[in-house]
Amino acid sequence: MPEATPADGELALTGRITTASNATFLGSIDGVPVVYKPIAGERPLWDFPDGDLASREVAAYLVSESFGWNVVPRTWLREGPLGRGMVQLWQDADPDQGAVDLVAAEDVPDEGWRHVFDGTDENDRAVSLIHEDSAALRRMAVFDIVVNNADRKGAHVLAMADGHRHGVDHGLTFHAEHKLRTVLWGWLGESLTADELDGIDRVCAHLDGELGDALAGLLGSHELAALAERCDGLRSDGRFPAPRGGMPAVPWPLF
Repeated sequence: MPEATPADGELALTGRITTASNATFLGSIDGVPVVYKPIAGERPLWDFPDGDLASREVAAYLVSESFGWNVVPRTWLREGPLGRGMVQLWQDADPDQGAVDLVAAEDVPDEGWRHVFDGTDENDRAVSLIHEDSAALRRMAVFDIVVNNADRKGAHVLAMADGHRHGVDHGLTFHAEHKLRTVLWGWLGESLTADELDGIDRVCAHLDGELGDALAGLLGSHELAALAERCDGLRSDGRFPAPRGGMPAVPWPLF
């Protein structure tokens, strides 16, 4: 986020995103568009009983910054018209691009895309879930593994006009137990690149310093310990993991 962008000015609400599971509003701070999610508007979740989702969103941003990949737009906690909550810079995604798609099974591209799985739609037609094969999306997949993202839907990937990919909606992250649910399974079992390993190394190192101190105010100690274990485990394995456990490997709905 540019230093000139206001963070503590007046937060004015301009609309509400009615498709969101929790209270989510569009707003602006001194003319800068933002998303605002008040803690008071969060629904209780049996599988994420500790803390609040807003703090997890901010924690995800801090880890993203530690990676150095700008996966998560600038995100912070502050007071707003409906109380304390998460505020994130709004991103104008390119409507002519899409990083994740559901296509007819016979229309899966030969190049530039990764196949995730096949299924049938509501009309019993064969379809395939695919996502693009790009460095930006690989970085997001690595980020999701580290933060244990339980809700990487296709709509949570914002395709920017310049080719960058932002990830949003990170309230369901950092659980101490394995919760990874994502549409980005296309590199399953493949080796991580040197750039990806370097990013994990940065997070591992920063957890022992300023990053760890900042996360301690947002997450539980057991969640921080699990985060460090995931970093170490992924660095040691050096490859994209396979789904495991009895829970679904993808979120629902997919988008």
